[in-house]
Parts: sequence; C-alpha cells; structure tokens
Amino acid sequence: MKNREFINKIELNPIIAAVKNDEGLKAALGEDVEIIFVLYGDICSISRIVKEIKAADKVAMVHVDLITGLNNSKDVCLDFIKNNTEADGIITTKSNLISHAKELGLSTVLRYFILDSLALQNIEKQARAQGVKPDVIEFLPGIVLQKMIRRINKVSRVPVIAGGLIADKEDVMNALEGGAIAISTTNESVWGL
Repeated sequence: MKNREFINKIELNPIIAAVKNDEGLKAALGEDVEIIFVLYGDICSISRIVKEIKAADKVAMVHVDLITGLNNSKDVCLDFIKNNTEADGIITTKSNLISHAKELGLSTVLRYFILDSLALQNIEKQARAQGVKPDVIEFLPGIVLQKMIRRINKVSRVPVIAGGLIADKEDVMNALEGGAIAISTTNESVWGL
C-alpha cells in the first residue's frame, strides 16, 4: 500500500481497532473497522493472524516490537514480515526500522510515548532527521489535551494518530478535533462509534 493510499484509508476510517489477543481479533473482524493494529503474536502465529485480517479485506499493521521472536531492532524482522505475511505495514517505536520498512514497500507507523517534554523534543528531532519519515506517527496516551495534539502536529511533518486509553466518544472527538487524523484503541466499545 502506497504512502498516500495508507493515509487516505486512515482519514476515511478514523477509528482503528488495536488487538492484543485472538478474542480481540475475532471481535475486530466482526466490526465495521477497516484497519487493525496487531499488538500480539509470535513468529509462529503472526502469518495466521494477518491472513485472517486480510481474508476480511482489512488493513493489517503489525507492531513488530510486540511480536515474540521479531522484537529486535534488526532489519531482518521486517524482511520476515514482508516475506512471510501479507501485512500491509508495521508499527514500531524504533525509528531505525522505518527506512528499511519503506524500502520493502510496507506502510509505517512510528509510535511515541508522550511522558514529558523530552518526548516532544524527540518527535521534533525525528521530524528533522534525514531519511526517517514514517507514513504516520502514533502517540500514546491518546487522551492528551487538544493543545498537546496541536503542538505535536506543529513539530511533526507526518499525520498523527492518538492511541491508548481512548475509552469513549468524548475521547475520540477530543483527539480528532485536536488534529489527530485517527485514533487506535483496544477498547471494543469504541470500535463501533
């Protein structure tokens, strides 16, 4: 999936189901969500998990940092995803994986944890870095103030997704009104909004 296609898909489908087990996957496959973030699995199960998502005609994004057996910062984990699954792309907290993922034609989400002002400085530093440009960034927790989302958008050159701790319609609306193009959540009650 090309960069602009991926971003368009997100903009048209601003609620992303994040799944952390097979029960969550089954629930997400039954919902009217188009994009699924896979936050679980191992080197033996990830192909099956992605295959189920693709069979439902949904976008499969694999958080490689959370896949047992692939959770290292080596390019070979991306080669494995590309060659052994039908995944559309990857999610990672490791910026060094973004360039190789893009070379492989995978869509990319670079995830940040916003804990303090240093985290914001890291986003700004990454935005200025040559060669590292994910398709989107995701920041957690997603329930930060709209002011913070606007600040992240100001320093980031790529679209922003809010993830983590999104619990209801108000959280979704706050994130979207603040400037996030989408939200991701494991909270199944939010998927159907």
